[in-house]
Amino acid sequence: MKTLRTVAELAAWRASAGLDVGFVPTMGGLHEGHEALMEVARRAHACVIASIYVNPKQFGPEEDFSQYPRTEERDLERLAQASVDAVFLPREEDMYPRGRDQQTEVFVPGLSDELCGVWRPGHFRGVTTVVARLLGLVSPRACYLGKKDYQQWRLIERMAADLALPVAIVGVPTVREADGLALSTRNRYLRPDERKIAAFLYQTLQAGRAEIWAGLPLPTVEEGCMARLRQVGFGPEYVAIRRADDLQGVSADDRQLVILAAARLAATRLIDNLELERSVALDGGDLQYGRKTG
Repeated sequence: MKTLRTVAELAAWRASAGLDVGFVPTMGGLHEGHEALMEVARRAHACVIASIYVNPKQFGPEEDFSQYPRTEERDLERLAQASVDAVFLPREEDMYPRGRDQQTEVFVPGLSDELCGVWRPGHFRGVTTVVARLLGLVSPRACYLGKKDYQQWRLIERMAADLALPVAIVGVPTVREADGLALSTRNRYLRPDERKIAAFLYQTLQAGRAEIWAGLPLPTVEEGCMARLRQVGFGPEYVAIRRADDLQGVSADDRQLVILAAARLAATRLIDNLELERSVALDGGDLQYGRKTG
């Protein structure tokens, strides 16, 4: 595995790698969820490159940039075990050569300011700006992102489409612990007592899915999920049911939905989501809801 620390080293490797390159951008603190991304990319491409960069522009002033786990040695071991061909570890001057405040920014209007964007102002502007630069530097055929960060995946997908970037943005299903907790680098912040409660976030989404399949009004489902989270000790920021492909509001005929949630457990912010298919048929003017497992 090649370890590339400068743009020049990346350019030299990229020139020799050929056209069929898959790319997995990360902020390090790697776990089995990241390894799943590498595995999917490895099956699809002749070469796979990952990046590790803790992007300061996607952290707010009160967020955990300075405390965010930086485990480079262990991360490199994981990447080598995953048969990744190269890893790019840029410096800040590689990502923001004119400085953070002078660099051209990339912003996806509308969706960047909803859901997590409400609670983390400016976060997605930082994400799309740095990912756009990474895509320009790496020039991959496809970029692999975890669906755990569902809104982020859809934003980057839209950005690539709007800018006509020649790259496929591929969402990979969330990897979970045995009790359902979505794998996340930030899970290591949880104390043992909090870790036991954390799995209830996914269980709440599963309960919401069952209520949608049972035909409950969507606002009722959202409110019920919020109430359940509060009861067990979460501080929920939102639970929202949206159309899966673009995260817009749901109409009666929409079938592919996603339930998204963000909630704080003490000092740790957790996000999760659950996709579902709703079969809708009109019978005598009444909406009939069925379910399809998957």
